Amino acid sequence: MPVNRISPARRRAALGLSLAALAAGLTTGAGPAEARPKPAAAPVPAADCSMAYRIEQKLATGTTWRMCWHYEKEAGLVLDHVSYQPPGESRPIKVLASAKLAQIHVPYDDGSNEYSDLTEAGFGQNLMDLAPAECPGGTIKTVKVPEAWDTAHQRVKGLCTTTRARGHAYRMQSDTANKVYQAQGKDLLVYTVNQVGWYEYITEWRFQDDGTIHMNVGATGSLSPFDYDAGDGRGWPIGKGASSYATSHSHNVFWRLDFDLDGSSKGRVEQYDSVVSPPAHGQQGPTEKTTLTKVTKELAGDAMNSRWWRVVSASGKNKDDHARSYEIVPGPTTEYLGRPFTKHDVYFTEYNPCEQFASDNLPNCGAGHGTSVDTWVNGQTLTHPVVWVNVGFHHIARDEDQQPMPVHWQGFSIAPRDVTAMNPLTPPALADQNGHTHDGS
Repeated sequence: MPVNRISPARRRAALGLSLAALAAGLTTGAGPAEARPKPAAAPVPAADCSMAYRIEQKLATGTTWRMCWHYEKEAGLVLDHVSYQPPGESRPIKVLASAKLAQIHVPYDDGSNEYSDLTEAGFGQNLMDLAPAECPGGTIKTVKVPEAWDTAHQRVKGLCTTTRARGHAYRMQSDTANKVYQAQGKDLLVYTVNQVGWYEYITEWRFQDDGTIHMNVGATGSLSPFDYDAGDGRGWPIGKGASSYATSHSHNVFWRLDFDLDGSSKGRVEQYDSVVSPPAHGQQGPTEKTTLTKVTKELAGDAMNSRWWRVVSASGKNKDDHARSYEIVPGPTTEYLGRPFTKHDVYFTEYNPCEQFASDNLPNCGAGHGTSVDTWVNGQTLTHPVVWVNVGFHHIARDEDQQPMPVHWQGFSIAPRDVTAMNPLTPPALADQNGHTHDGS
């Protein structure tokens, strides 16, 4: 077993030794929203899961998120049947059939170690108990952990659901300057903490009241004391002087999203690229042209300046008769070029139930079928697209990383584009301003 992917019991024992050495003096390396009329009554949607595995939260601004959850041995928390019902919509809008982590790939700069934390290092099995203070104002659900390491980890109070203020949802001064329209946004927060060796990963899903979903992984815990070396240019000095160097490494995190817009697995993918040109003769400023490319075949995509993608519903439209879609909004990333599957930021593949992990895929998909997402992009037509998002972080340690290590976050978002006809939190006084102008201006 690799030394920095040790079992919880060995980790606790090693930590005790480290603390003993330290004791001996040794060095170891929301404000109120506008009132809105209630939408017409609609039948309560049928539950997709039992109460124990259901999450439903109506936020202060009137939006309700609904979803189911289950827990897998390798991937940990999986969210299913995710729907969004903002004010003014009489029934939930289905968004995702399933969403989960698909790999945390951790290669070390010196080439000595390379880990697949989900599929090789016990990520799902090492779910952590959460104290009430870690889930303020929320509920901690008990999770049955498949094939737990020991009896103590078979049932873990490890899933927090709570709400959190995020600041302004919007602010706008009226035309007459005698009124300010503003609302303070609220999010549903769902998260778990999983331990892998010395790291602890916070897997966070944040659902905004305007329909945006944020997926983030935060790495915290400890720098592994086994990763210190004499300094070969691939680490950073930690502790007194320059004798202990923490080896630099990367965290390449993958997510797998299976969309279910308007309750259909069918959908299309579109790519948009914008190009700026210098001012032409007689023009005051530069021009910018945006081009649509329909992604009809599987794609390994690279995020670029002024490029973005959206997944479009095959069946649903908003009240303006525009196709509903979700835009993929990448977060900051450091692309890792050491492996083929980490060289691209997003993959769109045709649904295959055997393809579950972006690398080191565990199911046996048959002879000749690759084990990483890059090998699955082989020209199939996209009718049921699955989205894989890769966000990298190169961790060059610093003195402030001990002890304990501050959380460093990496992730991305999906944002509603034409899911509703207007801002779903629009106050009633502005509800008639959908595409309209005033006084001919």
